[in-house]
Amino acid sequence: MDLAYLHPLYEHPGPWASVYVDTSRHIESTPHERTLTAQTLARDLEWQGADEQTCRAVRNAVEELAHFPEPHGRALFARAGEVVLDPPLAAVPGGSSASWASLPHTAPLLDLANEEPVCVVAYIDRKGAEFELRGALGSKEAGKATGQGWPLHRTTTGDWSVRHFQLRVENIWEHNAAEIADALAVCQEETGADLVILVGEQRERRSVHERLPNRLQDRVAEASHGPGSRLLDENVERIRAAHVRARAAEELERFLAARAPDDEGRSRAVEGVPAVVEAAREHCIDELLINPDGSDTRRKVWIGGDPDQVAVRRGDLTGLGERHPEQARADDALLRAVVETGAAAISVPTTPPGEAPEGGVGALLRWA
Repeated sequence: MDLAYLHPLYEHPGPWASVYVDTSRHIESTPHERTLTAQTLARDLEWQGADEQTCRAVRNAVEELAHFPEPHGRALFARAGEVVLDPPLAAVPGGSSASWASLPHTAPLLDLANEEPVCVVAYIDRKGAEFELRGALGSKEAGKATGQGWPLHRTTTGDWSVRHFQLRVENIWEHNAAEIADALAVCQEETGADLVILVGEQRERRSVHERLPNRLQDRVAEASHGPGSRLLDENVERIRAAHVRARAAEELERFLAARAPDDEGRSRAVEGVPAVVEAAREHCIDELLINPDGSDTRRKVWIGGDPDQVAVRRGDLTGLGERHPEQARADDALLRAVVETGAAAISVPTTPPGEAPEGGVGALLRWA
């Protein structure tokens, strides 16, 4: 998951209010319910020690959500009387909550924001393809590819002239499939889409799929659909969710392989809070893996003012010159560290012992 959008949260010191609001319920009484939710969340922050200005900013921001049709929810991160970041959520948070801590509580975003991939949907037939961009804000046309139009269909008789005609049909379709694949690759690059969905007959989807560049092969999904029909939102969501699950499984498998020592006894992966904290301090995390249900994700670590100032023991930071170490959750401290070093992070599922990072925290390293 690309976390670059979280940079504004780490440009200012804490403490921070972190609020997750469930906006999935939309009925006549929603505005009143949102007002009650805003008051409850502001009161929770006040009890935790938040200042009056920040409580008021959060309350006003939550009340404003009554006027926006958010399908799932919204996260709010506020400090010093100002909401600094308020990303929409791609999944329902399972209830509204508020916390007040030295760092913003961003770890839930790995599941709740969860990258909701922007998708290019390509509706393919033998004449060409139409492209549609699907994202959190809806859908829009994204261009088309038009191939050669004649001849389009094969015949079934067997004389030489007919076989020649059939070969011509196949050659034209192969040309069209290549044209569609080229146009689709350009469309994906221009839009920055995370996922490409090919819609059409199986043979036509496969021909285009095979001609897409290697960089897109792990970003492609296929869907069978009737001619002229469009994928429903629930179809796209199902494909998107399957893509996210498959990506998490692949990264977990990559982690397990990298965890095994090479011939010289070196590993390209570490696990457990102490080892991952050390890797974060040395700027060598390539991808952070977190299981939200892991036993160590809530473990307290010590942090300083800089993102790489993170340690298991307080003395490790004071020995480096940090005068005022503070405590923070391990998952939030590690996310701050990887955001500021340009690394990625991903939520991995709960698996049997030995098949997941120890304590729910692991990292793939940039070097052994």
